[in-house]
Amino acid sequence: MLILLPVLGLFAGCATPPPASDPDAVADFKATNDPLEPTNRFFYAVNDGILTYALTPVARQYQALVPRPVRTGIHNVLNNIGMPVQFVDDVLEAKPRRAGDTFMRFAINTTFGIGGVLDLAKPAGYPDHNADGGTTLALWGVPAGPYLYLPVFGPSGLRDGVGRGMDAAYNPFTWLSFDGSNSFGWSQAGLGALDQTAAHLKDIEQVKAGALDPYATFRSLYRQLRVSQVQAIRNDRRATVPDWYSDAGPNGATKPQVPLGLSVRPVLTPLAPPLAAQGPRSSAGH
Repeated sequence: MLILLPVLGLFAGCATPPPASDPDAVADFKATNDPLEPTNRFFYAVNDGILTYALTPVARQYQALVPRPVRTGIHNVLNNIGMPVQFVDDVLEAKPRRAGDTFMRFAINTTFGIGGVLDLAKPAGYPDHNADGGTTLALWGVPAGPYLYLPVFGPSGLRDGVGRGMDAAYNPFTWLSFDGSNSFGWSQAGLGALDQTAAHLKDIEQVKAGALDPYATFRSLYRQLRVSQVQAIRNDRRATVPDWYSDAGPNGATKPQVPLGLSVRPVLTPLAPPLAAQGPRSSAGH
């Protein structure tokens, strides 16, 4: 974020607040919470050009030439690489059951799923979920802050931008150095962008074709998505210690079983968030 601020300053793109004599316009301006809208629109235009003329043609060829099972395997591997960071966010959010799901997903898919190519954890009862630095800060009560459209990364907010920095700080691949580590990082970033573009290409095109103001529509959709993700975490109040390994629950409901004879039985204990994290999370504001 500190690196981004001088870039924003170069464009001096602050939206002018409406006059106080127009209370409806003032209320609208505050609700939009996009004080850097001119700058954000500039970066949106830049990113949209990259998407339209670079990523979209490559994504179409990717979909045409790479069979769906292979694309699914690549998506699964990329998702599995992010599990250690997601686990830390689950713990910081004081959601041990979600942390347990993430731990089991990583353990099962990394071993029996051939490095994450196969998602064997989901049918075993450990579905994926969303957790990142932005949702962690939201759970700690940090407000969303003004809307930002970041170069390369796209829709964001002040809180989510700081959350990206948090995730990078405790991502093991940020600190690991090995032969080919730079190539690995660039390959992961490139494949991630290609995977996400191919997955959402139709949705993006529909919004751009049907919206009078695509920028404002994407801003609204992003905020709605983040609100729903934060609310899903807040509403996950499952018991702290799950009975993962018994055949059935007290009402006869079958419990998720570990496939292929995996016998590791981790014990999770409640973890309280940092003292500074007290207070309800506000709505998010990608």
